[in-house]
Amino acid sequence: MTEPTTTRSRADRIVLAYSGGLDTSVAIGWLAEQTGADVVAVAVDVGQGGEDLETIRKRALGCGAVEAVVVDARDEFAEEFCLPALRANAMYMGRYPLVSALSRPLIARHLVAAARDHAASVVSHGCTGKGNDQVRFEVGIATLAPHLSVIAPVRDYAWTREKAIEYAQRRDLPIDVTKKSPYSIDQNVWGRAVETGFLEDIWNGPVEAVYSYTDSPATPRASDEVVISFEHGVPVGIDGRAVTMLQAIEQLNARGGAQGVGRLDVVEDRLVGIKSREVYEAPGALVLLEAHRELESVTVERDLARFKKGVEQRWSELVYDGLWFSPLKRSLDAFVDTSQQHVTGEVRLTLHAGKAVATGRRSQASLYDFNLATYDEGDTFDQSLAKGFVELWGLPAKIAARRDHAADTVPERRDSSSGLTRGR
Repeated sequence: MTEPTTTRSRADRIVLAYSGGLDTSVAIGWLAEQTGADVVAVAVDVGQGGEDLETIRKRALGCGAVEAVVVDARDEFAEEFCLPALRANAMYMGRYPLVSALSRPLIARHLVAAARDHAASVVSHGCTGKGNDQVRFEVGIATLAPHLSVIAPVRDYAWTREKAIEYAQRRDLPIDVTKKSPYSIDQNVWGRAVETGFLEDIWNGPVEAVYSYTDSPATPRASDEVVISFEHGVPVGIDGRAVTMLQAIEQLNARGGAQGVGRLDVVEDRLVGIKSREVYEAPGALVLLEAHRELESVTVERDLARFKKGVEQRWSELVYDGLWFSPLKRSLDAFVDTSQQHVTGEVRLTLHAGKAVATGRRSQASLYDFNLATYDEGDTFDQSLAKGFVELWGLPAKIAARRDHAADTVPERRDSSSGLTRGR
């Protein structure tokens, strides 16, 4: 491994964000050697699947951690991070439902808690210098605990996979270094992100092997109809059965994924200034977002809905950019909360061929008035009022057009003092 190029004070304890993979497993011993500190590994389950927490805990201890903290944060993640994103209709660049971005502030919060509990002065993570996650972790940690410092071995000391494998083999660490996916994958209950490998050529189309949460949308199958119930913007039922937020996501991941719903292929603007090609799967998230938007369409007043779209975009940008704990984000949360006062009701959707399409909406708080909307018998809309409304609505534009037309028809004259051509 590359030695640090600067002198560091020797810390007593370092808290490491631990995934159980090669880089963070190697980091345990390397950090201890370079700093003289004890390393506490912290693994957070946000619904990523794979190995169980006990297996990960034992591996961390086997790699040299003095303690290993494992946290089942699936409900916490769903309730405190995915749900606010749903109520904000959060889609970065209008397309990406913030799969990885939502988990980072939660993990940062647990790292800070572990640093407090174990009297650590340093936090470490395995992020590279090209991605967004380094910012999300470090800004989150700095906001929650400004006194903590950060070490990022992969970024700061130019780790490579080859060096990590050599280090693990030389020290006989309990980790399989032979498995190597051609992709970089991050996943949680809200979705799955895939990058690198042949996907870095943006002309190459994703192959089926890329996907895990979704079946091919081209496979012939019967459609699936689902009814989602909301209370104040919170999903509380699926097909009449009560669910928690976590259960709603998990059930719709399964049902939406079986219909090929949730596949995204995006070239996005990273915070560090480069464009990156990402392939996402987020079946449950996209089904819930579609249902929530449809219910808002009948329960949220027009001007509030229009203004909220701008809030949704800025909210998404803040979260993507690692500013979950910022003052502006907190203030936008307050706005979103008030906007959800009447977002209660049910939405029926058809899931089929990669799409989630709303086919019905109903709410006791609906602003849709059948008698005002209908063109048939029973119409209560007074059309006689429309003529005056149209006249007054278009009056400013009409006056401006009259002025512009008059200016276009005025003969030109030359100003002898300035040489400029002027209209009379």
